[in-house]
Amino acid sequence: MNLLPRSLFGRVALVVFAGLALAHALTFLALLRERSELSQSMMLAYLGRDVSSAVAILDRVPPAERAAWLPRLARHNYSYALDVAPPAAPAAEPSAQGLARIVAAELGAARVGAIVRGTGSDLLLPLQLEDGAPLILRLRPPAAMISTEAVVLLLVQLLFLAVATWWGVRLAVRPLQRLADAADALKPGGNGATLAEAGPREVAQAARAFNAMQQRIDVHLAERQRLLAAISHDLQTPITRMKLRIEQMLDADQRGRLLSDLDGMQLLVEEGLAYARTSQAVREPLRAVDLNALLDGLVCDALDAGHQAELLGRHEAPLTTRVQALRRALTNLLDNALKFGGAAQVVVEATAHEVHISVRDRGPGIPEAELAPVLQPFYRVESSRNRETGGTGLGLAIAQELALALNGRLSLTNRTGGGLEARLSLPLDCP
Repeated sequence: MNLLPRSLFGRVALVVFAGLALAHALTFLALLRERSELSQSMMLAYLGRDVSSAVAILDRVPPAERAAWLPRLARHNYSYALDVAPPAAPAAEPSAQGLARIVAAELGAARVGAIVRGTGSDLLLPLQLEDGAPLILRLRPPAAMISTEAVVLLLVQLLFLAVATWWGVRLAVRPLQRLADAADALKPGGNGATLAEAGPREVAQAARAFNAMQQRIDVHLAERQRLLAAISHDLQTPITRMKLRIEQMLDADQRGRLLSDLDGMQLLVEEGLAYARTSQAVREPLRAVDLNALLDGLVCDALDAGHQAELLGRHEAPLTTRVQALRRALTNLLDNALKFGGAAQVVVEATAHEVHISVRDRGPGIPEAELAPVLQPFYRVESSRNRETGGTGLGLAIAQELALALNGRLSLTNRTGGGLEARLSLPLDCP
């Protein structure tokens, strides 16, 4: 199995072409064998009469002139020699014995000796002329010969088989590739392009099923986002009303505790609204942005708020992206680093196709087993993130959703010596 191509196209093409080539080769060999048998049967049909005629001529020609006649009497598959057959093993094959019987039937058994094997595949049949002079009939059984034209024709046929195999397998596999590309491009709330419901019946049915699935996913996600937004929005009014009533309480200690709880609820509601709005990020138009100015503004805002932050690296070329979504994602990552690490370092690195924006801190980090789950909504790492410091489990989830809307990816890694690095990788040209 390791020798097979990795792609489905390669495997199907290999199997189909190998089967066709094997069938073609077997047919060619069968025709070649039939041609050889036909040549041998034709030689047997006229061998007896032709040898009889040649011997009759040599009987009537003076002995001194017989050698000159031998080349004229020779044929493609047999020739004559005025000599005695050398001692050799008799040829016991049925075909050889059949040749001897045919000649004996024309000349008479008394003038025909035992057929023996000569050099290679040649057969030697001793004969005797009327005056007793020895004569050898050297037989060369027809071999299966392949001409250059036949080889070229065979190669051309195999080339046509390869082209037909490639074209047929491509037609069969291309809809599957389109389906895989559409599945890869499918994003929550992305309103991805639908597949063309055309082609063979099975392909059209698969395209309809995929389009229906995509619509159901979009409807389900939109309904979930609307529900979350509605609940978060409606909770703000009772929370505000409760704060006003708590302010009238006489017990200052109880008032402070209740206000703290309401502040936590207010933060949860606000981040719930922010998470619900991430589905709208893909609808933001693309435009070019000065990434250095954007990052410098975010770092300066953090410094103005009394935090420790610095910006390292630059990206000179304008970046085509969804600016507001990028700003919100970087703000969440920067706030996360400042909240749990006390300081943040923003590092910009560029490659030929991507720009990487890393936000690093020296906080407690995240256990390796929870680096992936922490990107899910409402997931909190209690062992590394103190609940008393705040946090609803939505900050990184929002950044993750926004990264997908930007056709990028968000990855988390623990730093050597402690701390967390959140890396946002973006394509240079956002499609």
